[in-house]
Amino acid sequence: MEKMNDSPLISVNELSAQGDGNVLRVCDCRFLLSQADAGRAQYLASHIPGASYVDLEADLSGPVGSRTGRHPLPEVGVFRETLGHLGLTPDMPVVVYDDGGCAMAARFWWMLRWMGHSDVKVLDGGFAAWQAAGFALASGNETYQSAIYEGPADDDLWVSVETVESIVGQGSGLIVDAREASRFKGWQEPLDLVAGHIPSALNRPFLENMREGKFKSTGELRQAFKTLIRARSPRDVIHSCGSGVTACHNLLAMEHAGLPGSRLFVGSWSEWITDQRREVVIEPNDS
Repeated sequence: MEKMNDSPLISVNELSAQGDGNVLRVCDCRFLLSQADAGRAQYLASHIPGASYVDLEADLSGPVGSRTGRHPLPEVGVFRETLGHLGLTPDMPVVVYDDGGCAMAARFWWMLRWMGHSDVKVLDGGFAAWQAAGFALASGNETYQSAIYEGPADDDLWVSVETVESIVGQGSGLIVDAREASRFKGWQEPLDLVAGHIPSALNRPFLENMREGKFKSTGELRQAFKTLIRARSPRDVIHSCGSGVTACHNLLAMEHAGLPGSRLFVGSWSEWITDQRREVVIEPNDS
């Protein structure tokens, strides 16, 4: 098996070159918010050989409460069990992918980093790129012998809603929102009960990290994010979105651009609006 590169991304050619060894583990994260069982159905029909299926809501989220966002983190112990059931161990190289947008894969990438798992990469272009390249496909369910996943979670990688409230009140950091512009501006809201955005937040739609289904170059992304955050350290940047999923895409893009260290507001917009006392911003629509 060839050594993987140091980027948080891996190309389909690089993944194919890894061969059929059992050391590397591949995980399929395809998921549709509008049809929760569609991703698993797609996986069962066709996937990268050796891939296990990981479900955004069943595996990568905890129970939704009255004061949480739509996709809160699971309890650490529960998530360790999930990783163990997948046959993963902390020192195992992992490649994660989804249909190509990389949002769901980025969430799993970030959560593995949260668990201290350093050797994890997102497949650039996802399943669509693998299929387009003509590489082998498999079908049906693939499972591995369960393992024991141990290690502490790094809770310094995410922030609470209270921290975001403090940032808004003191102007002590920067909140970057990954939603599309129309949702950020409050002109439409297909998923949450309230439209708008967190005061002082800036908009960086996650799809702007991509071109023709793959991530833009490190140089292009670095320039874009440096322009956005200006003189701030990445550490002072908090990433948000609707529910803590597409925000991980911006975190991944910043790391790909050589700007690691930002943090995730897990609850994001859907947690912010659970308290009506929190201010929301809707921008004028003159169209």
